[in-house]
Amino acid sequence: MSKTLRGRLLAAIFTAGLAGAFAAPACAETLADAIALAYDSNPNLLAQRSVQRALDETYVQARSGFRPQLSFSASSSYEQIRTTHAAGGGLIDTNGDGIPDAVGRGITETNSSFLGLSLSQPIWNGGRTASQVSAAEADILSGRESLRRVESQVMIQVIQAYVDVRRDQESVQIRQQNVEVLKKQLEESKARYDVGEITRTDVAQSQSRLAAAQALLQSTIAQLATSRANYALAVGQNPGELAPEPSLAFMLPATSDEAFTVAEQFNPQLRAQQYAEQASRARVAAARAERMPTVGVRLQYGFTGPAVPFHQDLYSRVVLGSADVTVPIFTGGLTSSRIRQQIERNNTDRITIEIQRRTVLQSITQSWNQLIAARANIDSTEESVRAAKVAAEGTHEEQKLGLRTTIDTLNAEQELSNNQLSATAAKHDEYLAAASVLQVMGRLEGKDLIPAVTQYDPKRNFRKLRFALGYVPWEEPVAFIDRELSVPSIPSTSNLPVEKAIGPGLQPPPAAMPTPAAASKK
Repeated sequence: MSKTLRGRLLAAIFTAGLAGAFAAPACAETLADAIALAYDSNPNLLAQRSVQRALDETYVQARSGFRPQLSFSASSSYEQIRTTHAAGGGLIDTNGDGIPDAVGRGITETNSSFLGLSLSQPIWNGGRTASQVSAAEADILSGRESLRRVESQVMIQVIQAYVDVRRDQESVQIRQQNVEVLKKQLEESKARYDVGEITRTDVAQSQSRLAAAQALLQSTIAQLATSRANYALAVGQNPGELAPEPSLAFMLPATSDEAFTVAEQFNPQLRAQQYAEQASRARVAAARAERMPTVGVRLQYGFTGPAVPFHQDLYSRVVLGSADVTVPIFTGGLTSSRIRQQIERNNTDRITIEIQRRTVLQSITQSWNQLIAARANIDSTEESVRAAKVAAEGTHEEQKLGLRTTIDTLNAEQELSNNQLSATAAKHDEYLAAASVLQVMGRLEGKDLIPAVTQYDPKRNFRKLRFALGYVPWEEPVAFIDRELSVPSIPSTSNLPVEKAIGPGLQPPPAAMPTPAAASKK
């Protein structure tokens, strides 16, 4: 057996069997516990948070266009010129007295060195930097919505794994009860056969149904093991005794129209696309700004002199200050092509917003109808279970009086077992459909489900980077000049409204209260 954590985890999933599925610890695990654990440890969610922190850096990189650039440079050069006699190098001065006194090739050697600092400060970039900052802000806001989307996906994964395990645990119990009933039925059939009340055919029918029920029990146990593995994947630990699911009714809307209205405002995929359109619109402005001139200042301070022989007195101090204005005149159509390209990308993003809106409408309609159907199915399955119990009990009594055959009793027991399984599945489907509605609405988040747990704040890292190393006080007026003098004006990023947390969060239902499915129907 593997000694690693992964090996122990998988071994626990597949070898725990029914003892692990139904052993009751000191305190039952709740759905809120599972979600809280996944919220802090799910690798998909942690990876997306890391992606968002990396995306925050694009804002710092964009604002660096407002900030000065300071660099140190050092150089050394050597030059040797050999002048032939035909080129006028026949007579050269070999002793330095100023009088040519030799005939041959002229050789001139020079060397120089420079070291110093160079400081450049942009004053106006024609709106290029301001546009890039707006695009970075919109990208970061879009990334935060993508983080919300991944968070809701993790939440629905945990909820599904939780209700899957509970459904399969109840299914195993139903299958076990059915097997026990069929064993007793087989014993009764054998006893009645021994006294001649029934034929061998009745005994064979009982044996056949028992064998089929045992096979279905093993299949259900295997399905439970699969659900437990899915739970461990989503939550990070094996399920123990799971408490009943708390009601989601406090977050559910009253009508499908209300659900769509909320989803249209707060669905993370739709909001991410709206921010993506803002980013591409800012990039159109950045492409157009390539036609504008740039203004900057540059200051250089250093020393220059011969490298050989090195002597401090031979070096001269250099101080250079300049103001640079660069005006693009002709770029071979590159700038115009980039503008057209960004315009079409913005058109694509704007059209995609409508695609996402229609997708949200479809998802809300589908999830809402599944919820309504599941609630109706709960009513019908509960009634069918009640009727099947009466029928099974009556069939048993009538069999004792000789009014029913063995096959009638077996059919009644099978119908009862199937109805019980259907009722369990209906409650499972109703809860999952309710969670799907909340996911599309944008409400399946940690702040709504587990408000007592410290929530991850993606703005915290951004605020830390806003004034990180590299910030200079005068970048604010430079940013103001770059934005306000831009022609045409640069679109600013507009923040979409954020829905407040809906309390009180997931609360374990009291023992006296009805099941979550029944509570959500009221």
